[in-house]
Amino acid sequence: MEQETGKQSTEGLIGQETAPTVAAPAALKVVVAAVDDSEGSHYALSWAIDRIILSRRDDSQLVVLYAQHVVDNFMYSVTGHVVYTPTSVFESMKKANEENSKRIIARAVDICKSKRVNATTAIVEGEPKDALCDAVEQLHVDLLVVGSRGLGMVKRAFLGSVSDYVAHHAKCPVLIVKPPK
Repeated sequence: MEQETGKQSTEGLIGQETAPTVAAPAALKVVVAAVDDSEGSHYALSWAIDRIILSRRDDSQLVVLYAQHVVDNFMYSVTGHVVYTPTSVFESMKKANEENSKRIIARAVDICKSKRVNATTAIVEGEPKDALCDAVEQLHVDLLVVGSRGLGMVKRAFLGSVSDYVAHHAKCPVLIVKPPK
Protein backbone atom coordinates (compact mmCIF):
# COMPACT_ATOMS: atom_id res chain seq x y z
CA MET A 1 0.00 0.00 0.00
CA GLU A 2 1.44 3.39 -1.02
CA GLN A 3 1.14 6.51 1.08
CA GLU A 4 0.98 9.97 -0.44
CA THR A 5 4.60 10.63 0.52
CA GLY A 6 5.82 7.95 -1.87
CA LYS A 7 7.05 5.71 0.95
CA GLN A 8 5.89 2.17 1.34
CA SER A 9 3.49 1.44 4.16
CA THR A 10 5.10 0.65 7.46
CA GLU A 11 2.02 -0.96 8.98
CA GLY A 12 3.10 -3.56 11.49
CA LEU A 13 6.61 -2.11 11.79
CA ILE A 14 6.96 0.13 14.80
CA GLY A 15 9.39 3.02 14.43
CA GLN A 16 10.77 1.84 11.07
CA GLU A 17 10.32 3.40 7.67
CA THR A 18 11.25 1.95 4.32
CA ALA A 19 13.07 3.72 1.52
CA PRO A 20 10.98 5.72 -0.96
CA THR A 21 9.90 3.75 -4.01
CA VAL A 22 11.55 4.76 -7.24
CA ALA A 23 10.14 4.04 -10.67
CA ALA A 24 12.39 2.01 -12.96
CA PRO A 25 14.07 4.10 -15.67
CA ALA A 26 12.55 4.03 -19.12
CA ALA A 27 13.99 1.56 -21.59
CA LEU A 28 17.28 2.60 -23.10
CA LYS A 29 16.99 1.25 -26.63
CA VAL A 30 20.09 2.97 -28.05
CA VAL A 31 23.10 3.82 -25.89
CA VAL A 32 25.98 5.52 -27.67
CA ALA A 33 29.47 5.56 -26.18
CA ALA A 34 31.62 8.17 -27.90
CA VAL A 35 35.28 7.23 -28.06
CA ASP A 36 38.48 8.91 -29.12
CA ASP A 37 42.15 8.20 -28.55
CA SER A 38 42.03 9.13 -24.86
CA GLU A 39 42.10 6.82 -21.87
CA GLY A 40 39.12 8.77 -20.49
CA SER A 41 36.87 7.75 -23.36
CA HIS A 42 37.83 4.10 -23.07
CA TYR A 43 37.21 4.21 -19.34
CA ALA A 44 33.77 5.73 -20.05
CA LEU A 45 33.01 2.92 -22.52
CA SER A 46 34.03 0.28 -20.01
CA TRP A 47 32.03 2.02 -17.26
CA ALA A 48 28.94 2.17 -19.48
CA ILE A 49 29.20 -1.50 -20.36
CA ASP A 50 29.57 -2.56 -16.72
CA ARG A 51 26.98 -0.27 -15.18
CA ILE A 52 24.42 0.24 -17.93
CA ILE A 53 24.52 -2.43 -20.64
CA LEU A 54 25.31 -5.49 -18.50
CA SER A 55 23.07 -4.43 -15.63
CA ARG A 56 19.95 -4.16 -17.80
CA ARG A 57 17.91 -7.09 -18.94
CA ASP A 58 16.28 -5.37 -21.88
CA ASP A 59 17.27 -5.13 -25.52
CA SER A 60 19.55 -2.10 -25.20
CA GLN A 61 21.80 -1.60 -28.20
CA LEU A 62 25.32 -0.28 -27.67
CA VAL A 63 26.79 1.87 -30.42
CA VAL A 64 30.47 2.79 -30.24
CA LEU A 65 30.92 6.06 -32.09
CA TYR A 66 34.06 7.87 -33.20
CA ALA A 67 33.99 11.36 -34.70
CA GLN A 68 36.95 11.85 -37.00
CA HIS A 69 38.12 15.24 -38.15
CA VAL A 70 37.59 16.14 -41.79
CA VAL A 71 40.77 16.13 -43.83
CA ASP A 72 40.92 19.28 -45.94
CA ASN A 73 42.84 19.54 -49.16
CA PHE A 74 44.24 22.90 -48.12
CA MET A 75 46.29 24.31 -45.30
CA TYR A 76 47.02 27.78 -44.05
CA SER A 77 50.64 28.80 -44.36
CA VAL A 78 52.51 30.80 -41.74
CA THR A 79 51.86 33.94 -43.77
CA GLY A 80 48.13 33.34 -43.65
CA HIS A 81 47.72 32.35 -47.28
CA VAL A 82 45.76 29.28 -48.27
CA VAL A 83 47.97 26.58 -49.75
CA TYR A 84 46.40 23.64 -51.55
CA THR A 85 48.05 20.31 -50.95
CA PRO A 86 48.98 18.10 -53.87
CA THR A 87 46.54 15.25 -54.47
CA SER A 88 49.07 12.63 -53.33
CA VAL A 89 49.58 14.41 -50.00
CA PHE A 90 45.83 14.84 -49.53
CA GLU A 91 45.22 11.14 -50.25
CA SER A 92 48.00 10.16 -47.86
CA MET A 93 46.52 12.34 -45.09
CA LYS A 94 43.06 10.95 -45.73
CA LYS A 95 44.35 7.36 -45.59
CA ALA A 96 46.22 8.04 -42.33
CA ASN A 97 43.03 9.55 -40.84
CA GLU A 98 41.00 6.49 -41.84
CA GLU A 99 43.61 4.11 -40.39
CA ASN A 100 43.63 6.09 -37.14
CA SER A 101 39.82 5.88 -36.98
CA LYS A 102 39.91 2.12 -37.52
CA ARG A 103 42.56 1.72 -34.81
CA ILE A 104 40.48 3.69 -32.30
CA ILE A 105 37.32 1.73 -33.10
CA ALA A 106 39.24 -1.57 -32.95
CA ARG A 107 40.46 -0.76 -29.45
CA ALA A 108 36.90 0.01 -28.37
CA VAL A 109 35.63 -3.21 -29.95
CA ASP A 110 38.31 -5.12 -28.01
CA ILE A 111 36.93 -3.64 -24.78
CA CYS A 112 33.43 -4.77 -25.76
CA LYS A 113 34.63 -8.27 -26.67
CA SER A 114 36.52 -8.63 -23.40
CA LYS A 115 33.25 -7.93 -21.59
CA ARG A 116 31.26 -10.20 -23.95
CA VAL A 117 29.10 -7.38 -25.25
CA ASN A 118 28.04 -6.95 -28.87
CA ALA A 119 28.28 -3.42 -30.16
CA THR A 120 27.63 -1.65 -33.40
CA THR A 121 30.35 0.72 -34.52
CA ALA A 122 30.07 3.98 -36.41
CA ILE A 123 32.53 6.56 -37.63
CA VAL A 124 31.19 10.02 -38.38
CA GLU A 125 33.10 12.86 -39.92
CA GLY A 126 33.26 16.41 -38.68
CA GLU A 127 34.15 18.54 -35.70
CA PRO A 128 33.60 16.04 -32.85
CA LYS A 129 31.22 18.16 -30.78
CA ASP A 130 28.96 18.88 -33.76
CA ALA A 131 29.28 15.39 -35.25
CA LEU A 132 28.24 13.77 -31.97
CA CYS A 133 25.17 16.00 -31.64
CA ASP A 134 24.17 15.28 -35.25
CA ALA A 135 24.67 11.52 -34.78
CA VAL A 136 22.52 11.56 -31.63
CA GLU A 137 19.61 12.92 -33.65
CA GLN A 138 20.12 10.59 -36.63
CA LEU A 139 20.40 7.46 -34.48
CA HIS A 140 17.54 8.42 -32.12
CA VAL A 141 19.81 7.90 -29.15
CA ASP A 142 18.38 7.44 -25.65
CA LEU A 143 21.68 8.05 -23.81
CA LEU A 144 25.06 9.44 -24.90
CA VAL A 145 28.06 8.42 -22.79
CA VAL A 146 31.25 10.46 -23.08
CA GLY A 147 34.49 10.56 -21.16
CA SER A 148 36.09 13.53 -19.53
CA ARG A 149 39.70 14.57 -20.03
CA GLY A 150 39.67 16.33 -16.68
CA LEU A 151 40.78 19.70 -17.98
CA GLY A 152 40.90 22.55 -15.54
CA MET A 153 38.77 25.64 -16.05
CA VAL A 154 41.50 27.59 -17.86
CA LYS A 155 42.46 24.80 -20.26
CA ARG A 156 38.79 24.04 -20.92
CA ALA A 157 38.18 27.72 -21.75
CA PHE A 158 41.00 27.76 -24.30
CA LEU A 159 40.82 24.25 -25.69
CA GLY A 160 37.09 23.71 -25.42
CA SER A 161 35.37 20.67 -24.04
CA VAL A 162 33.48 18.22 -26.20
CA SER A 163 31.73 16.75 -23.16
CA ASP A 164 30.64 20.19 -21.97
CA TYR A 165 29.34 21.09 -25.43
CA VAL A 166 27.34 17.89 -25.95
CA ALA A 167 25.94 18.11 -22.42
CA HIS A 168 24.34 21.41 -23.41
CA HIS A 169 23.46 20.75 -27.06
CA ALA A 170 22.73 17.03 -27.59
CA LYS A 171 19.06 16.12 -27.98
CA CYS A 172 19.27 13.28 -25.44
CA PRO A 173 20.53 12.75 -21.90
CA VAL A 174 24.33 12.85 -21.66
CA LEU A 175 26.37 10.95 -19.10
CA ILE A 176 29.89 12.30 -18.56
CA VAL A 177 32.12 9.69 -16.95
CA LYS A 178 35.15 10.99 -15.10
CA PRO A 179 38.10 8.63 -14.71
CA PRO A 180 39.08 7.74 -11.15
CA LYS A 181 41.82 9.84 -9.57
